[in-house]
Amino acid sequence: MARILFVTWDGGGNVPPALGIAAEARNRGHQVRFLGHAQQRGRIEGHGFRFTPYTHARPWQSTTRHPGIAGVYQSLAVFTDNGPGIDLLDTVAREQTDVVVVDCFLYGALQAADDAQLTRVTLVHTYYEFMYRGVTRGPTPVMARLKGQRPLQLWASSDLALVTTEKELDPASRRSLPACVHYTGVVRHPMPSTLTPVSERDPLILVSLSSLNFDGQQRALRNILEAVAGLPARAVVTTGPSVDPATFTAGPNTEVHGYVPHEQILPTATLVIGHGGHDTTMRALAHDLPLVILPIHPALDQKMIGRSLEQRGVARCLRKTAAPQRIRSAVGELLVDGPHRVTAATLGARIRAHDGAVHAADLIDRLPIRERRRGVR
Repeated sequence: MARILFVTWDGGGNVPPALGIAAEARNRGHQVRFLGHAQQRGRIEGHGFRFTPYTHARPWQSTTRHPGIAGVYQSLAVFTDNGPGIDLLDTVAREQTDVVVVDCFLYGALQAADDAQLTRVTLVHTYYEFMYRGVTRGPTPVMARLKGQRPLQLWASSDLALVTTEKELDPASRRSLPACVHYTGVVRHPMPSTLTPVSERDPLILVSLSSLNFDGQQRALRNILEAVAGLPARAVVTTGPSVDPATFTAGPNTEVHGYVPHEQILPTATLVIGHGGHDTTMRALAHDLPLVILPIHPALDQKMIGRSLEQRGVARCLRKTAAPQRIRSAVGELLVDGPHRVTAATLGARIRAHDGAVHAADLIDRLPIRERRRGVR
């Protein structure tokens, strides 16, 4: 039995892979606990894990609006913050810890774990290519270096770097990567044991953009609602915690909710309109669904994910400002039978064949456990 600490942050789609791997580790008899932002307590404890809130980390809440370039730098300040690293060391000083699993964005926590010579796992919850580009160009490497952090080196020197995506979709998989990098496959969400072929389902569109508070999201939702009005399909829109569903007017074929569990909708859906977030996109593919993707934030992985799927013919990637007519045209193309459904079904079968949580836990189980270096808090 190992004592495992997951170090996370309030970022939306980064949390489900961590929870899935943690649940698999717990099922194997390991003791698992979490460290994160205080507002994550309810969600994480709701899955049955012990939770400790940060006390030294910079304040951050995903539902708060962080607009423009200032928002980018606010995010980077959270990622390069040394506070989570201080809290990590305080936590492991109070309670023995064999393995720390740290979100790939938390450079300060990764640095602290490295300095303390803890057995360290980096959790990469999107395409490795996106993460690589982010830390080798632009403001991220500059801000990280100012705090003595080298993100790429921290990932490469980890005992494990777990990439929880479908390997063939990630451009980075086509080149040599550090030996510690392992593609686990997508961490599964609850799914039915069998799926009805999409061609046999009644037309149903799930609309789900980001749970984070991004600029342009309300406008995109309004354009989507106008686009799906009058189509020969039902539509279910989930706005998430950052957008009030009461601010929208929907047509007779459309329901608008703040939250509906996606596992209640995806098995009967025939199309997803999303923003290209990794978690929701992979869930759609796991249900054999093509997608219309409107990337909302230009600095995140959404456009790379959308373009990679468009290149495979399983998605249409549009601007977030796309007019209703353009969205309606893309939806119309993907609501009918065609090669896009065949490709989606092929990808879906591949994703369902391997549970990323199981592979990740297998790799963690094989780690040699070393003691924390003496003299480090």
